[in-house]
Amino acid sequence: MQQTVRVAAVQAEPAWLDLAAGVDQMTSLIAEAAAGGAELVTFGETFIPGYPAWIWLDSPAAGMQFVPRYAANSMTRDGAEMDRIRQAAAAHSVHVVFGFSERAGGSLYMAQAIISNTGELIAVRRKLKPTHVERSVFGEGDGSDLTVYDTTLGRIGALNCWEHLQPLTKYAMYSQGEEIHVASWPSFSLYRGVAQALGPEVNTAASVMYAVEGQTFVVAPCGVVGDAALELFCDTDLKRQLLWPGGGHSRIIGPEGTQLAQPLAETEEGILYADLHSDLIAIAKSAADPVGHYSRPDVLRLLFNRNPTPKVIEVPRDEQPTDEEFAPTPMPA
Repeated sequence: MQQTVRVAAVQAEPAWLDLAAGVDQMTSLIAEAAAGGAELVTFGETFIPGYPAWIWLDSPAAGMQFVPRYAANSMTRDGAEMDRIRQAAAAHSVHVVFGFSERAGGSLYMAQAIISNTGELIAVRRKLKPTHVERSVFGEGDGSDLTVYDTTLGRIGALNCWEHLQPLTKYAMYSQGEEIHVASWPSFSLYRGVAQALGPEVNTAASVMYAVEGQTFVVAPCGVVGDAALELFCDTDLKRQLLWPGGGHSRIIGPEGTQLAQPLAETEEGILYADLHSDLIAIAKSAADPVGHYSRPDVLRLLFNRNPTPKVIEVPRDEQPTDEEFAPTPMPA
């Protein structure tokens, strides 16, 4: 890791269900963060085209009204919109990690892109297991997505939302020597006061514990629910009781749990900045390194399948079975 890395966590309301506006918004925020000295700029879960909050507010049948528009405004990993974001990263010489709804064929995935300061698309990963009703919209990633990447800033990894509650997923990431981790969150405004597990206390604590367990810096960008979201998703008073304004709880955390940036108000849009000093990792790991000197592999070990799982595997033409091989076996006379 570089001796010092300046990072930025964006806290903003997405341009809901509007791909073109979302890319415009993201490139503008990249420029703003770069002007603030950031070398790494991060965005929340499915920042483009926004988190599908309707799945928590009504029946699946009612939610179908949003599905065609959401799919049409989801990004592909190799399209013109990704090219624009890559060009913005290169133009401002910053690394970018952002969450987006990835469209691949007829399916959507909760993806994160990692882009270098030269505009190289280092990786696109998919959330390993969408959470609860998210599975009505999104498909799953595989073990190849649990990867930490070498960059000029250091070893960078990323996870989405409640992937930070999966102990084995986290251990797989820690084992790869992660130094800067991007924890992408939507907003913590659903079911406020009713479902504690969805609230800011639990989920901010998950980011802190990730930092302390993995002895890694955690940059945790978070979305915001504003008037545009309430207008789009809440057509009844009951829905307005389920989805509150705000929910922005972005954080930047040191490898021993220190809060490195002053949080914004939960309804406020803006950018958090912090300078990450690599010496803190060595200090944290000297006390407890769960994948090193603080482990007990004779008692507990992780079985980790990192192989991709393609949906189709082509058999070479010269190995394809013939019609004769499929013919039924004759009955004995």
